[in-house]
Amino acid sequence: MTDRAPILYLSHGAPPLADDARWTQELAHWSAGIARPDSILMVSAHWEEAPVTVSASAAPASLLYDFWGFPQKYYEVRYDAPLAPALADDVSRLLGGQVHRDESRGLDHGAYVPLVEMYPEADVPVLQLSLPTLDPRALFELGRALAPLRDTGTMIVGSGFTTHNLRWFDPGAGADGPAPAASAEFDNWAAEAMASEDLDALLDFGHRAPAARLAHPRTEHWAPLYVALGAAYQSGGIANHSVIDGFWFGLSKRSWEFAA
Repeated sequence: MTDRAPILYLSHGAPPLADDARWTQELAHWSAGIARPDSILMVSAHWEEAPVTVSASAAPASLLYDFWGFPQKYYEVRYDAPLAPALADDVSRLLGGQVHRDESRGLDHGAYVPLVEMYPEADVPVLQLSLPTLDPRALFELGRALAPLRDTGTMIVGSGFTTHNLRWFDPGAGADGPAPAASAEFDNWAAEAMASEDLDALLDFGHRAPAARLAHPRTEHWAPLYVALGAAYQSGGIANHSVIDGFWFGLSKRSWEFAA
């Protein structure tokens, strides 16, 4: 019998994540401590498309180097994970067939950057799912519909960033420099709301969270959390624990795992 897979929300980092020894070790340690999934469904902050769309599953597609101005080495990264056609079929079935398939789309950096650290052998089938909206409640319902996937060994991963205001990104301050007050305030609120399983507050974060508009001038990096929350809620509850915390160039990299 296939073990029930966990559900994750992770802060994925920009391509230079690969050069951050602490963060890469945290991601590797995380994956080593959970049961190996049969497949992975990634919901990345970097793919917004409606209707719900899944990435290539019939033939390999190139990675999307969806970033600009970085050294050449970041454009040479490979992550040739197996395709997941059966998972694409399952997603379509669970969503009533209302799923578009983009066979030209490979994994974007919100998907492959953390996976390179978590599953470096690239031997777990991966499918990426688009964000059809940024509305928390709609994404929560999407996650609820996808919840049965975890009982077939699919790990659902929301990949975003717990705070994401690039105006705070200051290379001169160093990766471990002090976080702006607004980033720290939102991070603390998120940690407390998740620990207390305050679903109402999380769904209404725009009104409940301190510095919400500063922490997320646009909410695409927080939005993947709601797919994970919905899947967890539907399949047993949102009990969770914070796996990674701290800040990276002022941005909160806090990440959570929902109990299997």
